[in-house]
This record gives sequence, structure tokens and C-alpha cells, in this order.
Amino acid sequence: MKSRKRNLLLYLIAVIIPTLAGSIFFFMDSVKQNDEERLEEAKWIGSIHQRSWDQFISETVTTLDMLSLTAGSADTPSDKLEPLLQKANQLDPRYGGIYLLNPSGKVLTGSNQFLANSDLSNKKYLKEVSRTKDIVISNSPETLTNGQTVVGIGKPVFNDNGDVISIIVAHMRVDYVQNIMRLLTPEARLSVLNSERETIMDINMNGDSSFSSQNSISIPIDRLPWSVKVELPPRDMLAIVKDAFKAILVLMIISHILFLFIKYLRLKKQNEEEKKENELQKLELVGTLAASTAHEIRNPLTGIKGLIQLLSEKYTNTHDQYYFSVINDEISRINEIVSEFLILGKPAAQKMETLDLRNIIKELEPLIFSEANLHNVTFESAISDEPVMVECTKDQMKQVILNLTKNAFESMEGGGKLTIKLNKMHSKCQLKIADTGSGISEDEIEKIFHPFYTSKETGTGLGLVVCRRILHSFGGEIFITSKETKGTHVDIFLPIKNDA
Repeated sequence: MKSRKRNLLLYLIAVIIPTLAGSIFFFMDSVKQNDEERLEEAKWIGSIHQRSWDQFISETVTTLDMLSLTAGSADTPSDKLEPLLQKANQLDPRYGGIYLLNPSGKVLTGSNQFLANSDLSNKKYLKEVSRTKDIVISNSPETLTNGQTVVGIGKPVFNDNGDVISIIVAHMRVDYVQNIMRLLTPEARLSVLNSERETIMDINMNGDSSFSSQNSISIPIDRLPWSVKVELPPRDMLAIVKDAFKAILVLMIISHILFLFIKYLRLKKQNEEEKKENELQKLELVGTLAASTAHEIRNPLTGIKGLIQLLSEKYTNTHDQYYFSVINDEISRINEIVSEFLILGKPAAQKMETLDLRNIIKELEPLIFSEANLHNVTFESAISDEPVMVECTKDQMKQVILNLTKNAFESMEGGGKLTIKLNKMHSKCQLKIADTGSGISEDEIEKIFHPFYTSKETGTGLGLVVCRRILHSFGGEIFITSKETKGTHVDIFLPIKNDA
């Protein structure tokens, strides 16, 4: 039940929460991208109509300039201008009519008779033409008597002295321009606004010319004080959901992979902890067994050893002596195993003292030299000049060093070199025991501290376990690195006991 709750919590943290957070993020990002695409599309639509209007105004100005040059000739009567105005009107269907007015605003002639003899002096844009002596476009549409809605464009005509002698007016047909704009962008909703933000004309607005500035953009027309206001296309929710779903799907896959990876690491850690716990239980079992049976084993062994000694004195035959020596060797071997069992079974509390590790090594050097000579091994030692005070038990520390050097000698059957180095560090010391023996394979080095694991024919598999148990009781650590045919390095780290 507890493990299930942990898995649910892990799934919540590794999958559910990231997926929900990622879903919100990717959805908002898809909305943002879609809004940017809508904005770009609206800008593109607006730029089309902006260029269209600028081109139309440029063409109109050119036409009116030509007509004003003709009308400015002193000997050109207004009745002779009528065919010219008609021809100019016929060339461009965007015009509802082109007219010649006197400076007061009365119609003199035109391309049609809709405004014959009409007085346009009340038109604001015509007053602006007379005042500014420049081309002016009406700021609002007007409806003629024939029902046609137009926008007026006025151009002054000057004489040689620079005086305004007449005005040429072109009426732009709103309906025709609307049809052209609708053909250019049939799906777009837009309006053309004057300088006072009033609607001149609109496209696809269905009578509703009010759309918010938040979902529209305005693009100014270069040749006019007008602007084109384009409504942004509606959001494509299907495309937004599709884009977000793709990203969310990838996120879900990654989060599940992460969940499975974390779960794998947790199971691996759990297995390692169970493995360590099993090893500890093994040691505890061995220790309990040792504590309860070691002395009982030793007592009969002592009696057996004594009797064997008496028998060896009585039977002096060479064959009998050989058998007695084999029995003594096996009894000694049993005693060694029992001793190791006793160490495993001892409680953690020990009577320790602060000793100079250099002295312990020096006391052992004669024994190590002797063993080195027997195995044809060169022995070297490099010991710190400063005292290396550690808190330990002398006999057990000797047992660790002798056990490790014994392993080194056994790995150098054909000779080699054994080195012992003692270095003092800031808060701890390092004791290194290195040999040039056969080494240990990668598979075996992972098992060397397992109880009862041994690669020797007569080994108990408890030597290194005992060494580590002893060093741990001193607050130390042991690390072994090795390469086959290259040798083995054993590094022991012990805390230094500073003088109070």
C-alpha cells in the first residue's frame, strides 16, 4: 500500500503536473502563434488596399493635372472641354463624373448632366481647394440625385498669373471601389476611415462598421489622410488544438519515459538497499552464530590439539608425523576461521586507544620482509615523517594490514613488488597497499566484500569482510581498485586524532 502511494505520488509529480502545466503552456503558445499569423494576414490584406488606393489617387492626380493644364488655356471655352471630360470619365469606370466649376463652385460643364448648373459652393472640400490652392479629397461621401454615392476630389486650375480661374472635380464611385476591394480580398472585413475616424466605405461588414481595435489593425494610406482598418481573421481553434495536441503528446511521451526512468532508479536503489540489508543480516547471523558457538568449538579443539601432540610424541614414525602435521594444520585453520567469526560477532563498542600508525607498521615490517623474501617479492615502504595518530585497536589494525599483505603475496606467485605508503592529510590519513600481482577482474571486484565469496581454493570469504568491519569500527573506509595482470591498490582512510 505504501509503495503504491509512492508510485501514485511519483506519477503525479513526473507526469500529471508537467502534462497539465505543459498543456496550458503549449495551448497558450499555439494561441499566440495563431494570433501572430492572423495579424500578419490582416497586415497583408491592409497593404493590398493601401497600395490600391495610393495607385488610384496617383492616377487621379495625373488625370486632373492634365485636365487642369488644358482648362488653364485662356482661349479654351468650357463647351470645348466637355468632350475631353467625357473621354477621361469613360477611360476610368471608377469615376461617376468629372466636372469643371468656376471659382465660386458653380458647375460650368461636365462629363454628364447630373450636376448641370448646380451650385457646389457649400462643399467643404471645394472651399479647401480655393483656400489651399491644392488638390483636396472630400472627407465624407455624398449621394447624388441619381442615387449614386461618390467621394469628390477637387483640383484648382490656374492662369498664367497663378490665380484660380476654375476647379476640376472628379467624383469617385464608392460602389465601384467597394466591388474592386471585395474582389481583391473577398473574405476580409474592413473599413476605409477618414481623418476623423469616420467610415467612408466598408467591405463585408453587413452594416456593422464597429469592430474593436483589439482585433483589428489600421494602416494609413500614404496619399490620403485616410486609413484602412482591417479586422483580424477569426481564430482557427481546430489548428490551435492540433498544434497544441502534437506538443502535448510529445510532452506526455517524454514525461512517461522520465517516470519509468525514475521508477527504474528507485527500484534499482531499493534492490541495492535490500541487497545490503541481506548482507547485514548475513553478517548478523554469522555474528550471532559465532558468539554462541565459537568458544564451544575452541574448547574441544584445544583438547584435540593436546592429544595430537601427545600422540606425535608417542608415534614418531615418519608417516605418522606427516599425518599429525596435517591434522595440526587443519586445527590451526579451524582456529583462524573461528577467530574471524568472533570478530564478526563482537559488539561495536571496543576498548580503543590513540596510537601512532607509523609504529604499528614498523612493528609489522620484519614479518612483511620475511614473507616478501619467501615469495620472491620486493618490499618498499614510504611512511610520513610526522606522527599519524589514529584511534584504533592495535591487534585488529595489525590483523587488517597482515590480511591485506597476505592477499598481495598470494597474488604474486612469480614474484613482484609490494609497496606500503602512509600519508598524512588535513583531517585523515591514507594507508596505501599496492602490489604488482595478477589483479582482480571487474566481475570479481564487485563481490570481494560479499560474505563467504572467495576466489581461493582454501579461502573462507571472510578476510576482506572482517577488514572492512574492523575499519568501519575505527571510523575508516577501505577502497580497492585493480586491473588484471597489472596489480591491485588498496586505499585505507582513517580519521586523524588531534591532540587536545
